[in-house]
Amino acid sequence: MTVQPWSIRIPVRSYELDSLGHLNHAVYHQYAEIARVEGFHAAGCSWFALIEAKTAPVLLSSTIHFRSELRAGDVVDVTCTVKFGSGKTFANDSTITKLDGTVAAEITCVVGIMDLNLRKLVADPRAVLESFGFDTSVVP
Repeated sequence: MTVQPWSIRIPVRSYELDSLGHLNHAVYHQYAEIARVEGFHAAGCSWFALIEAKTAPVLLSSTIHFRSELRAGDVVDVTCTVKFGSGKTFANDSTITKLDGTVAAEITCVVGIMDLNLRKLVADPRAVLESFGFDTSVVP
């Protein structure tokens, strides 16, 4: 059985377009950020609760591969997947897909959890997230 990634549906708005009439490159990253925040919330972990506890997810790198343009009126599904390894960082990726199944962009991110008092990444981000209720089965 194939596990489907968690996703959120987002309409492309006219004010998000660039001078060529397609979605501005920076907005693709914003869509991925929306999916990250909402995906974490859906997995039972509020970013705001993390910040109140003086920990926070921090984006360390983000790479985007544009596959198909998006224009005003398009509607997309943006996935959120999280893959933990054994280090201080984890992968948090998104795929932006038009409703007809056309992939518009793939975004690969490296994220860590920072101790805001020490200003350093925590050693085990998965354990920290799970202590705040993060359910890894929701954003596989």
